[in-house]
Amino acid sequence: MDTKTKIFWWTMGFLVFISFGLVAYRYLIKKDYIIQAQVDCDPYNEACFVWNCDPESDEEGEMCTGDPEEDTWYFKVINKNASQISSCDANDEGCEALICEENEPECDFTLCNEDNKSEMDSLECSDPITYSVENPIGEECEEGDEGCLESDDESSAEDGTEEEPMIQTTEDMISAQEETGEEVGNAAGVLPIEE
Repeated sequence: MDTKTKIFWWTMGFLVFISFGLVAYRYLIKKDYIIQAQVDCDPYNEACFVWNCDPESDEEGEMCTGDPEEDTWYFKVINKNASQISSCDANDEGCEALICEENEPECDFTLCNEDNKSEMDSLECSDPITYSVENPIGEECEEGDEGCLESDDESSAEDGTEEEPMIQTTEDMISAQEETGEEVGNAAGVLPIEE
């Protein structure tokens, strides 16, 4: 092999080595690239992608559970620079790795529209107005949902429709009976003692 050929191959090898080094530095150390991930979306305020379970699927994560809240997922897509993602545990409720901070560069959300819906197989777009009409907020409280019940109590207090307090003690029942002239029972249904 002559000298010119050796120089050519040494130069090519050096350039390949340098290019691999620069790519490794950018992606592995600096993490200068954009990631896309699916995050929760608020169907009351945003046009979300709608994923529905597959009733014919047997695969974990795709089959239906029978619970409408778990069988339907509303999501949007976040585009974020990997270097800006914090390394907290994704299962931790306090982990906010996939959010866009105020004025954060290279971070935005993609909502559902007719153009990008075709890129996602078998997905639909939600309409905030239609969703709000079909699912009014605070329509019913589920059993055991104390937060919901408390908010209902607050809203009734704001409306001026407070419930009358229940009489708990015998002294309260006797004084109420003297004021109204009627027999009054307590919460347990016990009538006051007649004097």
